[in-house]
Amino acid sequence: MDIGARLQLVRKSKQLSQRELAKRVGVTNSTISLIEQNKVSPSVSSLKKVLDGIPISLADFFTLDLDVGLPDNPFYPAADQPDVGSNGVHYFLVGQHRPQRQMCILREVMPPGTDTGETMLRHDGEEGGVIIAGHVEVTVGEQMRVLGPGEAYYFESRVPHRFRNIGDIDAVIVSANTPATF
Repeated sequence: MDIGARLQLVRKSKQLSQRELAKRVGVTNSTISLIEQNKVSPSVSSLKKVLDGIPISLADFFTLDLDVGLPDNPFYPAADQPDVGSNGVHYFLVGQHRPQRQMCILREVMPPGTDTGETMLRHDGEEGGVIIAGHVEVTVGEQMRVLGPGEAYYFESRVPHRFRNIGDIDAVIVSANTPATF
């Protein structure tokens, strides 16, 4: 469970700024920010103290259906894009709590030498993306190509595929796929 993202959604659903919540709880607003970014993992007692400032119980915090009653906000700052990646690859998801989301939009950051794994990926739908920075070796079925900034890909996701950063800087990709997989 992403406690930081959950805290941020609950706080925003109550129309509280980080500053206002921090003031209510008696901590700095940077403390609230660090928790929401998952850079600090609060103890249960610390989390309870923060939740008391909203106010919401621990039980309600962990069981609340966050998709209900949230405003339909079309904008997603970087802090509202949770990292759903693995294996050293970061997938920052846009619109995680958008009701009935039909596609998955990701800002992908691949440090040098990382890849999506030796096992080729395959799933239903289509996917496409544009390389923003770095160089990525993209394999789709029997085809392989190294793509650089401004170059793109688009393919049927049932075809086995793999991505690998072969450069010495972070590779950044903005991608979309259907159906929404995260």
